[in-house]
Amino acid sequence: MGGDAGPGLIVDGALAAARHLDLGVVLVGPVARLEDEVALHPHTDPSRIRFVQADAVIEMAESPSAALRRKPGASIRVAAECVANGDAAALFSAGHTGATVMAAHGAFGMLTQVDRPALAATIPTRGKPAVLLDVGASVECRPQHLLHFGVMGAVFSRVAFGVEQPRVGLLSIGEEATKGNELTREAHRLLKDAPLSFIGNVEARDLYSGVADVIVSDGFTGNVALKVSEGLVDVMGDLLAEELSSTVTASVGSLLTLRAMRRFRKRVDYSEYGGAPLLGVAGITIVGHGRSSAKAVRNAVAMAYRFATSRFIERVEQDIAGAGVA
Repeated sequence: MGGDAGPGLIVDGALAAARHLDLGVVLVGPVARLEDEVALHPHTDPSRIRFVQADAVIEMAESPSAALRRKPGASIRVAAECVANGDAAALFSAGHTGATVMAAHGAFGMLTQVDRPALAATIPTRGKPAVLLDVGASVECRPQHLLHFGVMGAVFSRVAFGVEQPRVGLLSIGEEATKGNELTREAHRLLKDAPLSFIGNVEARDLYSGVADVIVSDGFTGNVALKVSEGLVDVMGDLLAEELSSTVTASVGSLLTLRAMRRFRKRVDYSEYGGAPLLGVAGITIVGHGRSSAKAVRNAVAMAYRFATSRFIERVEQDIAGAGVA
């Protein structure tokens, strides 16, 4: 029920995933309204769809903790319980991020030895996509939390993008190990001693260079970096379109560069990756952007499918145990 255009686009994307992959979907919310949305897709296989009633919805302006207490029947809580009870393999939501994180944490608990969850965003680079985490789940972190983020991000990189030995970097204000605050300096030491391909500190200007496959940060810094990047991409695209259409010569040239523009948009489009997995909780959870399109939802459900069929949670637990820090 969440997202800027829910439930219409959410249902569209979920049904598209069900058509193209070997999976079914459980749609959680006011059943009568969801049935109306599904009825707009007459060629959908009804055996792949199940409805679960949820009377309440958590709005974006609400405090997540207060709303979850006031609304025990909220759609995000009911959906998380479906996964916890084994009625579904994974959870996806494009609604209130804080409520999704809290509902997943409450329903699944945390993985052994992991204290804090992390949202892992996929970002484009000159080569394969990279992983930036955390981007908002854990604002205040300790050094060992960043170590766990690095381990979990490396597993994500292997499962999602096929990177055998992900290079892990730590987001800081300088490349030297002595740069940064107390958190980053101590996290640098822990990451360096861990069984990871740690390449050291990565400055913000190198996030998209491809120098690292996994970039580790606390949730506050990571969220700011991600939001600045999203805003910059939107502005650059608009400015370039204005320049190409400003003169007759440029207009002719714009026809020639249209294909390149489409490729550029695709490389930086968040919908290509669908959502950000919430790592650290003991259940597969994908958090979508509030403005998720049907394409983004489809790709997010596809990501959840890959995680569910690749024993992702078990692999994260094994690698965390191998990191040697409780």
